[in-house]
Amino acid sequence: MKPKPLYNVRHIRDFRDLLEQSSGLFGDKAAFMVREKGGFKSITYSRMKSDVDALGAGLRSLGLENGHIAVLGENRYEWCISYLAVTCHTGVVVPIDKELPADEKRNLLERSDSSALVFSGKYAKDIESIRNAGSSVKYFIGMDMDEDGDGFLSLGKLIEKGRELIKSNEFDPHSRKIDETAMSVLIFTSGTTDMAKGVMLSQKNICTDVMGVSQTVRVESKDTALSILPLHHTYECTIGFLTLIYNGACIAFNEGLKHIQKNMAEVGPTLLVTVPLLLENMYKKIWDRINKKPGLKHIVRIMLGISTVLRFFGIEAGRVLFASIHKTLGGRLRLIVTGAAAIAPEVINGLNKFGIRVLQGYGLTECSPLVIGERDSFYGNASVGLPLPGVEVRIDNADENGIGEIVTRGDNVMLGYFRDEQATERHLRDGWFHTGDLGRKSRSGAYYITGRLKNVIVTKNGKNIFPEEVETYLNRSPYVLESMVTGYEDGKSGDTFVKAYILPNIEAIKEKLKQHAPSVEDIKRIIADAVKSTNKDMPLYKRISSFTIRDNDFIKTTTLKIKRYAENAHMKLDKNRS
Repeated sequence: MKPKPLYNVRHIRDFRDLLEQSSGLFGDKAAFMVREKGGFKSITYSRMKSDVDALGAGLRSLGLENGHIAVLGENRYEWCISYLAVTCHTGVVVPIDKELPADEKRNLLERSDSSALVFSGKYAKDIESIRNAGSSVKYFIGMDMDEDGDGFLSLGKLIEKGRELIKSNEFDPHSRKIDETAMSVLIFTSGTTDMAKGVMLSQKNICTDVMGVSQTVRVESKDTALSILPLHHTYECTIGFLTLIYNGACIAFNEGLKHIQKNMAEVGPTLLVTVPLLLENMYKKIWDRINKKPGLKHIVRIMLGISTVLRFFGIEAGRVLFASIHKTLGGRLRLIVTGAAAIAPEVINGLNKFGIRVLQGYGLTECSPLVIGERDSFYGNASVGLPLPGVEVRIDNADENGIGEIVTRGDNVMLGYFRDEQATERHLRDGWFHTGDLGRKSRSGAYYITGRLKNVIVTKNGKNIFPEEVETYLNRSPYVLESMVTGYEDGKSGDTFVKAYILPNIEAIKEKLKQHAPSVEDIKRIIADAVKSTNKDMPLYKRISSFTIRDNDFIKTTTLKIKRYAENAHMKLDKNRS
């Protein structure tokens, strides 16, 4: 498959340029759907810009120009306008991970030099704890407060004040000159292999990514997206928020992971930005419903065959053939973008056959985040696609299989790590960002991600084992919910072998055994069979030598990636105690 010409896009210099262009082009169109009692309320592009300008004026009236302002909360309209108000009118925005414990939130507020915090009422207890412990934050601004009081300011009142300042010509929304090359966003990485670092991004970095995505993937003003992933993460913020606003789409907010299907039925999204774990769960649920109806599985298999043949001739008939499946997903879903971790190819192929296009991407917070992505005209080959327009990618120190470290450069690459010159110099060398990820490039120019440099298991005879690859094979078993693969050294031979930590899918095991409470022995036996089946597909040196069954979830980031360094630390601690 050869990529077709890129889509034409309009140039944006910074976030204020983005906001003004979009409000001008899509003024009366809905930018957001916000839940209210009895349904949803639409907020137009014109209203969004008005709120952003008014909040910016309100923040400036507090003397916060050029300051660092943190934003903490669930995905909601007020989070979005706070992010834009800070970056368009005051200084540097610091998105805070809402899932962190209160002491870690306080730590990031101090590390980031935040002088103000805009927060959701859901986290009021954490905020009280942070204030009581002592904080350098001067202003605490509540998204859900009707009035000022007790040392807190109301976001609503601040917006009202800003409107008056604009109306009386005491504040000009264009008065602040934006340096698009300076730090505008300070975001702390979720840290899957190391402790969180502060990544400094400019508006030019992020606008480059917004325009690059829009050149390769069609997003239209008639599209509606359901925002599921946390906005404090660059993946959702750039792709699931700013790129959609740039293209005039409408955003509705998911009320929580357990409400995804209900919210999809209510909103009828055409687009989803998600991660592999959620997508794999969606795919499993589709097949669970099919398998529960006698005779339906055989019919679906025949229809999938028809869909495959028609797709070969360029005819997409999945939406018609599987209309009942589409109905459960809101009836309009046409595109899913997934990234942040590896996904089983059969899930993507399966959803494509059902008439739901899935595009993969690869990126990092340090790259705003997207570096490589599949395109409307180049997808479906199990790769993560091609570099974004204007982004350079190469493979360093490739082995005999062409696998080496992915390095990249472009206007999307960060300015550096906040107050960490050593880390900056280690990762940014001669203009190239060294990702620490491993991959290879195919003859077609597509890239394949094989693992993380820090995670590679090296055997005694120099063979490289990529844990992520073994995990992908192991997770294909319906009886494995999740897994984490590590290496261990045998005391006698001195060689390194593979060990898997496995979280079993108890519901699938119950279904298989037709039991409500399978015994420990039953679970061990079924998981042992899954490991044996996985090993058949592996070369001898990659095979799993031992496994441990877990009874609790892995420690994860907010994009549902396993925090390996945290898990390894726990394992070492447990080993020392035993």
